[in-house]
Amino acid sequence: MTHPPSGGSQTSRTPDPVSGHVAVPAQRTTWTAQAQRLRAVATTEPGRLQIIGAVLALLVVAFGAVTTLEISQRASSADDVVSRSQPLSADAADIYRFLADADTTAASGFLAGAQEPEAVQEQYRKDIEEAARLLVKASGSTDSASASSREIATLNKLLPVYTGLIERARANNRQGLPLGGAYLRYANQKMTGEMLPAAERLYAAETGRLESDSADARQWPLWSIGAGIVVLGALGWMQRRTYRRTNRVLNHGLLAATAAASVVVLWLAAGHTVARAELRSAMVHGQESLDVLNDARINSLKARANENLTLVARGAVLTPDGSADQYEADYSSGMKALKAQLEKAERLADDDSGSTPVATAADGVAQWQARHREARATDDRGDYDGALAQIIGTEKSTGQSFQQVDGALEKALAHEQGEFTSAAKEGRGALRGLPTGAAALAVLGAVAVIVGVNRRLSEYR
Repeated sequence: MTHPPSGGSQTSRTPDPVSGHVAVPAQRTTWTAQAQRLRAVATTEPGRLQIIGAVLALLVVAFGAVTTLEISQRASSADDVVSRSQPLSADAADIYRFLADADTTAASGFLAGAQEPEAVQEQYRKDIEEAARLLVKASGSTDSASASSREIATLNKLLPVYTGLIERARANNRQGLPLGGAYLRYANQKMTGEMLPAAERLYAAETGRLESDSADARQWPLWSIGAGIVVLGALGWMQRRTYRRTNRVLNHGLLAATAAASVVVLWLAAGHTVARAELRSAMVHGQESLDVLNDARINSLKARANENLTLVARGAVLTPDGSADQYEADYSSGMKALKAQLEKAERLADDDSGSTPVATAADGVAQWQARHREARATDDRGDYDGALAQIIGTEKSTGQSFQQVDGALEKALAHEQGEFTSAAKEGRGALRGLPTGAAALAVLGAVAVIVGVNRRLSEYR
C-alpha cells in the first residue's frame, strides 16, 4: 500500500461528496498580494521612505505635466492673437474700408464728368482688387461652416454685381445719358444695403474671435498654480519630517527638488502675470482704439459718398417722409457719428503719437462741415457748377477736407496697430519657453527627490 509523502506543506484535498471532484482553494489575487506586501513594507521606516519618495516624485512630475499642458494652451492662444486672429480682424476692417472707398471713388469719378480722371479710375480699380484679394485670403483662413465664411461668400457673390452696375453707370455717363445716375444710385444701394452690412458682420465675427483668443490666453492657470502649491507643501512636509527624525536640517536632494518646484511656480506666476497684463493692454489700448478708428474711417467714407450722391441725384431721392434729401440726411447723420467717434478715439489715445492725428482729423471734420454748408448754399441758389467745384475742386473743396481726415485716420490706425502688435508680442514672449522649462525642471525635481530619499535609505543599510 502506497502512502503519500508526509510534510507540512502538503495541502489536503477532499473530494466533493456529490460530484466527486476535488475542490481547489481560492488563490490570492495579485492585487491582494501586492496590497499585503505594501502594508508590510509600510510598517518599517525604509519602506515608508520608499513609498513617500515615489509619491513625491510622481507629484513633481504631475505638476510639470499640468503646467506644460496648461501653459502650452495659453501660449497657443497668445500666438493666435498675434499671428491669426488680429491679422484676420484687420483684414476684415480693410475689406470694409476698400469697399466703402470704392463706392466713394466711383461717385467722385461720376461727378467729374464723362471723362473720369485717370487717378480716380486707378483708385477705384485698386480698391476693388484689394477687396477681392483680401476676401480670398480670409476665405482660406476661416472654417467653411463659420459665420465668417458665409459673409465672405455673400461678398464674393455681390462684388461682381456691384462692379457691373458701376460700369453701366460709367458707360451711360460717357454718353451723357441720365440713366447713368440711376445705375450709380442702384450700385450705391447694393453697397450700403447689402455689401457693407455683410462686411461689417465679417469684421464683428473676426473681432469676436480675437477677443475669445485673447481671453483664453489671459485665463489664469489655476490647475498649475494649485498643483505647484501642493508640491511645495508636500516637499516642505517631507523635509520637516526628515529633520524631526534625524535632526539634520538639510537634505540636498529634497532641497534641490524644492528649489526646482519654486522656480517653476515663480516663473509661472511672473510669466503669466506679464503675459496677461500685456495682452490686456493690447486689447484695451490697441484693439479698442482700432475698433473706434476703423468705424470713424468708414463713416467718413460713407459721408463722402453721400455728399457726392447728393449732387448726382439732385433731389431725386427723398427721405421716407418726403421732407428732405435722403443722401443729405445720411451725410448729416454720418458726420455726427464721425465726430462722436473721434472724441472717443482721442480719449482712448494714450500718447501724443496717437492723439495728434486724431486731433488733426477732428479739425478736418470741422472744416469739412463748414465747406459743405457753403457748397449746399451754392447749390440751393441754382449754381450747380459752383457747388460741384466746392465738392470735388482742387482748392478749398470738401474733397480736400475729406483727404485730410482720411490721411489723419490712416496715420492714427497705423500707430494703434503698432501699439497692439508690440504689446501682444510682449505677452506672447512672456510665455515662451515656460512649457519646456517647466517639464525639464519637473524631471530634475523628481530625480532630486529620488536621490534625496535614497540618501536617507542608505543610512539603514
